[in-house]
Amino acid sequence: MSTAANFEFPYFYHFPPFYTIQPVLVTREKQLAQWRELILKYHTNLKIKTLVLHECPLWKNVLIGRELTRDEIQVVMDDFVKSGHGEWEDPAIRTRCRILWRRPEQLASDIYDWASASGYINSVCTVYELHSGEDVNGMSFQGADEELLRRALGILESQGKCAIFKGETSQEDGLKFF
Repeated sequence: MSTAANFEFPYFYHFPPFYTIQPVLVTREKQLAQWRELILKYHTNLKIKTLVLHECPLWKNVLIGRELTRDEIQVVMDDFVKSGHGEWEDPAIRTRCRILWRRPEQLASDIYDWASASGYINSVCTVYELHSGEDVNGMSFQGADEELLRRALGILESQGKCAIFKGETSQEDGLKFF
């Protein structure tokens, strides 16, 4: 599994006031935008699909001796989910957040652009190939959360750009792009 050692933290991560939710609205909005950016980049770069609140290393910077309080973490995460980049897996207790590396609409567009550029229009591939195949190396949807991937495919299907065919297992489900 990847660790924080594999991630280059932005300059603001080492700025002590970053770990106190700012009282001035304009400053707080900028601060929360930086938290959104940090959470998204960290989880995307390390291919982490779920943020577990009590296990996330981002909340504490031992180098400067600062960390967010539990209430501040909730403010940051509420803003993150509201921005559309996350969804609570457990909405009643809000301890696990699915990270949406890209929004479903963005992912759908990326998938269709890839299918067009790679010659998959009027061809069939499996969901597994779309998720983990050699042809998708470096694409935004490579290794994406399966539920998110399926939502993106559902968008394409509703737009008439693909059809989904059931296989024996979910990874064997087929796709035909139009």
